[in-house]
Amino acid sequence: MQTDFINQIEPTPKLHTKKCKFVAFLLKIALQYLPLLVGVFFWYLYDYFIAIGIFLFSLLVMGIVKSYLRNSVIPLSQQEYNYNDAGVADWYTARMLCIELPQEK
Repeated sequence: MQTDFINQIEPTPKLHTKKCKFVAFLLKIALQYLPLLVGVFFWYLYDYFIAIGIFLFSLLVMGIVKSYLRNSVIPLSQQEYNYNDAGVADWYTARMLCIELPQEK
């Protein structure tokens, strides 16, 4: 029987400090809700037709940003897995923003 599984080399990193967890949380919220907030903001300023167009454009831009963040920090052999916004935020925060050195005992 042939199995076509991709071996997971590294698990999703765990963040240990409160600052890193807070940064990852803010990044996750921005990845999830920024297009909606931009759409509501332009709906308030202009018209709902313009807001729908801006909302769809911001979804496109946010998708490009998510894929850039995912491809820049997740190892190449694991990029075929599906990661949600929290996973991408954890990977990016652990690899780029909060580089924690291993503690010696």
